[in-house]
Amino acid sequence: MTGRLLVCATPIGNLSDMSPRAIDSLKTADLIAAEDTRNTRRLLSAFSVDTPMTSYHHFNRVEKAHILIDKMKEGQTVALVTDAGTPAVSDPGEELVRLAHEEGIPVEGIPGPSAAVLALSVSGLVSGRFVFEGFLPQTNREKKALLEEISGENKTMIFYEAPHRLQKTLAELAEALGDRQACLCHELTKKHESIERALLCELAERYENKEARGEYVLLIEGKDAQQIAREETARWEEVPLTEHMEHYLGQGMDKKDAMKAVAADRHIPKREVYQALLEGKEDDI
Repeated sequence: MTGRLLVCATPIGNLSDMSPRAIDSLKTADLIAAEDTRNTRRLLSAFSVDTPMTSYHHFNRVEKAHILIDKMKEGQTVALVTDAGTPAVSDPGEELVRLAHEEGIPVEGIPGPSAAVLALSVSGLVSGRFVFEGFLPQTNREKKALLEEISGENKTMIFYEAPHRLQKTLAELAEALGDRQACLCHELTKKHESIERALLCELAERYENKEARGEYVLLIEGKDAQQIAREETARWEEVPLTEHMEHYLGQGMDKKDAMKAVAADRHIPKREVYQALLEGKEDDI
């Protein structure tokens, strides 16, 4: 009989956030796959859980996943946990979960704490639509590409950051995104928890000479829709009118629809586009 994979969330700081269901799941599992067995051992000890453990982390995630899949095929129930929070969300686990689905092994989620969602709920920023970016890339090329990609993002953005990189990350994001409302959450659910709401540039300045300790979640508001429209209009205004028309004609539009699209891009009446093209006065648009 095929076993199961339990994706089990654990506290991000306060042990009181451990749910009865999570405790029961860890007690009844045949094996616990833990990101760091030393950290998880302390958690298990607090709740008198004596289930066997094995390590499952970033460096053995592919090879070990196949070993765990074989155990589940033999009928064992494996509980996946990380050092804190929900597995497979900017933490090891997604490869194992994907393989379990591919092998037809039941996957069951044991919900619980998530630093990203908790930070969003206390940030006061728009929460209806958001994107989770996790940690910024470490290589300059990948980081530059990501910063360019998110510069036009109109949804609330959520980042994780370690203390030794916080100062640099705040400065780089402030330079790339400008003056946006932001919220910096520190050590959520722990003794020294703090929540700072300020402009992104202000946070960057604040941490130029402030020591960072512990774990951080940074949230930044998305770009305002009107600002996006203004920037898009300004971009097209730099393009000659005939070139702007050719852009749409080259996509297969007829002249009438192309003029409509050009007028919409430049936020002017279609008759002005027609008249300028007719009279050869495109520089006036």
